[in-house]
Amino acid sequence: MSKLDYYEALKIDRSVTLEEIKIAYRKKALQYHPDRNPGDKIAEEKFKEISEAYTILSDQNKRQRYDLYGHAGLESNGFSSGSSYGDIFSGFSDMFEGFFGFGQTGNRQTRAQRGADLQYDLRLSFIEAVMGTEKTISVSKRETCNTCNGIGCAEKTDKETCGICRGTGQATQSQGFFSIQTTCPTCHGRGYIIKSPCAACYGDGVEVIKKVVSVKIPAGVSTGTRLRLSGEGESGLRGGGAGDLYVMLYVEEHDFFERDGDDLYCSMTISFVQAALGYVIEVPTLTETKSIEIPAGTQPGSFFTLPGEGVLSLRKRKKGNLIVRIQVKTPEKLTARQRELLKEFDGFQETKSEKPFSKFSIKSKLNSKKEKEK
Repeated sequence: MSKLDYYEALKIDRSVTLEEIKIAYRKKALQYHPDRNPGDKIAEEKFKEISEAYTILSDQNKRQRYDLYGHAGLESNGFSSGSSYGDIFSGFSDMFEGFFGFGQTGNRQTRAQRGADLQYDLRLSFIEAVMGTEKTISVSKRETCNTCNGIGCAEKTDKETCGICRGTGQATQSQGFFSIQTTCPTCHGRGYIIKSPCAACYGDGVEVIKKVVSVKIPAGVSTGTRLRLSGEGESGLRGGGAGDLYVMLYVEEHDFFERDGDDLYCSMTISFVQAALGYVIEVPTLTETKSIEIPAGTQPGSFFTLPGEGVLSLRKRKKGNLIVRIQVKTPEKLTARQRELLKEFDGFQETKSEKPFSKFSIKSKLNSKKEKEK
């Protein structure tokens, strides 16, 4: 079965603005809204399609993923197409109420509502990120009121059904062709009236608190990694489940190590004598010090690899490598004797090697190579 093309569903071009998307959606929603097409299964299906399309295209991040990767990009981010009618409609009831005058059948305000998700930005040191750690954070959020246990009043008898909307939370008016439902002005959509509100939460059933949460950071995280703590978001309303807490990680740079994926890079400096004669250097790793034998004649910029001394991969659970760059330091101050020895060495090298190429000799070599290739 082919996937729904969201742009085709709303009959719009891929370059349209957000405002144009809203206009197109309103037009289609007015055409296929169930209140205008009672019992029409085709209209109901069309309405679900355009609502799903608007859900994606009105969200900048979701639209960008859809434009780049199609439905696969959305599914990898936790969105699945084919949402139920109730789920789709609940996301748009406020917009319908304000623009079309439509309201959802039943009482949306008095139904259980899931608590809001929260995000916390957490900064880590380089070592904490690559080695793993545990952090304690303080989060401000809305929790079920401890004084009234979420009912909004001291006693259940202090809460009574709204006499205007009869507990639906919505007032209905008829305007010609349309049946308009708006939030009840008396109970403000709750469906009930509290005669003696709770002194702690003022009848909301929730209060703002600060909660200390422990966060386990696995080894190998990097900037942009997002951890989800299920149920640590805000409390739900009217028996709804709690939301989640998302911890967004930001990792500081290190003075010695540089990270590329699961591999680490570092630079070690040796003298030109050590590079020429060979040397053994001690290289710090994440956990200990390792020895590397630098062979005689090592050139500046050479790389040496220490396998398994990098970062533990979050997915593969396998460590990367530590790659050491060799830098050769040229002495800045020389004694007279050292200068003489270097000149002698340079003269010895010149007699043992070919003379430096002149422009003519380079050109001759290139021409000679071309003749051989013919």
